Amino acid sequence: MALKKAKKAELIDSYGEALKASKSAVYVKFKGLPVKDTMELRSSLFGEKINYTVVKKTLWNRAVDAAKIKGEKPEVIDELAVVWGDDLLAPARLSYEFGKTHKETFGILGGIFDGSFKNAQEMMAIATIPPREVLLSQLAYLLKSPMQKIAIAVNEVAKQKSA
Repeated sequence: MALKKAKKAELIDSYGEALKASKSAVYVKFKGLPVKDTMELRSSLFGEKINYTVVKKTLWNRAVDAAKIKGEKPEVIDELAVVWGDDLLAPARLSYEFGKTHKETFGILGGIFDGSFKNAQEMMAIATIPPREVLLSQLAYLLKSPMQKIAIAVNEVAKQKSA
């Protein structure tokens, strides 16, 4: 059933508001995804304050064109859903994690990251960036390692001089 012009304008406005409110948006395919799994995805995303919206492609493209996003749009053939939020990495990471268990029916097609379009490979790379806490602990380990080696070396020199 065709939508009325007023409803289409309302949807374009809501999509535009979603684009303004988000720092990143991930385009995902969901063809054949059971309702039970969709509800599971929505609840996990809601817990992280991430939104999942099934969109009409032509209306979404009009909202994106109005937002003047840089780059080349990812090509979408089937149904389209958008996972978006105000965190830069969380929408991509959560979509990637969910897609690992639902490979046949759910996957990343591309998206918008920090104001520009990204293709599927770029969004997958973004999705595999570790969380902030993990990166900080890796950095702390890298900073600690040279100091620890110096301490061990000084300790060994002190043992040799005292012997």
